[in-house]
Amino acid sequence: MILVDTSAWVEWLIGSPTGDKLAEHLPEQADWLVPTIVQLELNKWLTREVGEDKADQVIAFTQVCSVLPLDTEIALAAAEACREHKLATADAIIFATARAKGATLLTCDAHFDRLPGVTLIEKIKD
Repeated sequence: MILVDTSAWVEWLIGSPTGDKLAEHLPEQADWLVPTIVQLELNKWLTREVGEDKADQVIAFTQVCSVLPLDTEIALAAAEACREHKLATADAIIFATARAKGATLLTCDAHFDRLPGVTLIEKIKD
């Protein structure tokens, strides 16, 4: 299973060179894990950047994946990740969710570099 971070979603959705590089790492839709915090971040970004119709389409896509709500176990693990790895709250939730589910975290965000279970695809400069 692969948890695709919001940064990777955005690069893939905009069809950037980084998104093209990411595409080879994306699993079949049934093997995507989507924390509800990623749905929140995607909806926020998509509504602002491309409109509600596109946001609705992408959220519909995520609902066919394995959607993972924030629960107490993940919340406590995220708090620990904040302390241990100096991650922002949303990033810590994403990281802790991947760890709790034994999934690989696929991301473009450099602050996840060298964390266990992370596949970092560095952003290609335009």
